[in-house]
Amino acid sequence: MAFRALLYRRPTEPRTLAVKIGASIYPVQLRRHRRARRYTLRIHPSARQAILTMPPRGNLADAKDFAQRHGAWIAARLGGLPKAAPFSSGTSLPLRGTAHKIVHRTGERGTVWTETRDSGEKILCVAGGVPHVERRVLDFLKREARHELAKAAEYYADALGVKVKRLTIRDQSSRWGSCTSAGSLSFSWRLILAPPYVLDYLAAHEVAHLVEMNHSARFWKVVARICPQTERAKKWLDAHGNDLHRYGVKE
Repeated sequence: MAFRALLYRRPTEPRTLAVKIGASIYPVQLRRHRRARRYTLRIHPSARQAILTMPPRGNLADAKDFAQRHGAWIAARLGGLPKAAPFSSGTSLPLRGTAHKIVHRTGERGTVWTETRDSGEKILCVAGGVPHVERRVLDFLKREARHELAKAAEYYADALGVKVKRLTIRDQSSRWGSCTSAGSLSFSWRLILAPPYVLDYLAAHEVAHLVEMNHSARFWKVVARICPQTERAKKWLDAHGNDLHRYGVKE
């Protein structure tokens, strides 16, 4: 086994720590990262848990001490997360920025589709058994996100004369999208919950990285040239982006 693999491997190391603040106990997930230079904490908004990243040579005792010293921060951040909105009948979720109420249609065939009631209310209809509602809604949202993002990415790639070689849909917690120099783009499926101009901007943003693999002034000029809604979309994400992480989360 290579020396580096031996250095990072901790077969008996626990995956979580328990941090006690007052009468409450908070689980903290442990992760090692080969490029980490210090201990860091972040909150995964959809998993609703704290994640502590350790440097390769970090030890469990120091990790526990670091987590405990930042216990108040962990409690405050977790306590401040928006209310969970699980994918169950009765939940209202924004599809392309427009509220849709999830309605379970017992006995009907199909999977998931949208309707508009006579009152003007938008609904997301889900057929099949109750245990399958959550999965079917998530699968539907991922399909819609992939379709819209692939279409937008292709449009901007043509505009810039570049090629998107691969597009993946994930549930990224720290960023809405990413790009590699090899032409692979990755996006959060949660962008389908945002207004169309926001999804459109993220597609333009990541495709622009195929021209400028940085966030320099030249990069932002490329984005602004192909996407006039850039500033509007950035402001929306700053104000409402965190709220998108509460959907599909169980209470």
